Amino acid sequence: MSARFRSARKMRTLLKVTLVLFTLKATLAITSRLARQAAFDSYDSANYDVDLDSLNLENQDILDYDDGLTIDEPQIEIGTLPPLEDNYQAPAASLEEEEEEVPLQPRVPSPSSGGSGLLMGPDAQGGMPTCLLCTCLGGSVYCDDIKLENIPPLPKETTHFYARYNKISKVHKSDFAEMNKLKRIDLTGNTITEVDQDAMKALPALEELVLRENKVTRLPRLPTSMTLIDVSHNQLGSQGIQKEAFKEMPNLLYLYLTDNVIDYIPLPLPDSLRSLHLQNNNIQMIHEDTFCNLKDRNYVRRALEDIRLDGNPINFSKTPQAYICLPRLPIG
Repeated sequence: MSARFRSARKMRTLLKVTLVLFTLKATLAITSRLARQAAFDSYDSANYDVDLDSLNLENQDILDYDDGLTIDEPQIEIGTLPPLEDNYQAPAASLEEEEEEVPLQPRVPSPSSGGSGLLMGPDAQGGMPTCLLCTCLGGSVYCDDIKLENIPPLPKETTHFYARYNKISKVHKSDFAEMNKLKRIDLTGNTITEVDQDAMKALPALEELVLRENKVTRLPRLPTSMTLIDVSHNQLGSQGIQKEAFKEMPNLLYLYLTDNVIDYIPLPLPDSLRSLHLQNNNIQMIHEDTFCNLKDRNYVRRALEDIRLDGNPINFSKTPQAYICLPRLPIG
């Protein structure tokens, strides 16, 4: 046998061995793939072989739920948002809110008019200007509950002054000097024991005075322009009201003297009076001419419809003729 023949025979043998190995490897790979597919098919059939048409959902809303996102809309992940910018703008205030929140400063007297040009408060407040110490809105000055011990200098344009629930103990004549436009003074809830007799007499426009809940023992002289006087809850006694104090007040409508120690009805009362409150005093007698006119039996006091005399040691049955001119009997 020649060398050439032996070489060819070895080559054929090597090719056969290689072919057998390749065939065996391919067979094993196919077998493994078929086994895995069979296992997968078995698992899928056991867990997902469900007829969707046979499902009976109890809550149809689950199918209709829409979270507001679509496939085309990118979902933002936490931590990717840029820092928020402070672009918030408060809503515009209404006209009424602006009027309430923005205090209007009254005109300050100029130095050329004889004033200092600055409205200074009492010494106890460190010389603070009145319209910073209090609240000035147009012609109204509000100094409520700020522990005032004295009445501060007021703008000349002031028409209404409120200093309720402070520690004011006296009203001086100079407190309201030359306040020609002042219409209302309200000093409720202070500790006032004295009011200078001429502190308010020269106020030509004054109409309303409220001194409730103080310790006043004597009512000051008041201008004839008064429409309301309220000195309830004080210490007015038999000498606390001047004789004929209300006679020359043709516009007086409301006179409140409740809870004092008054022992008589202050006469004469103007025909304009609508309400007279004298309850819880020490009044013991009403005369026939207290409300009526003995000289004119036809006289009727039509305006006076509200009289309070309850809380007084008085017997109304003793003077039945004292009420015949009234539209309503007193309460008492």
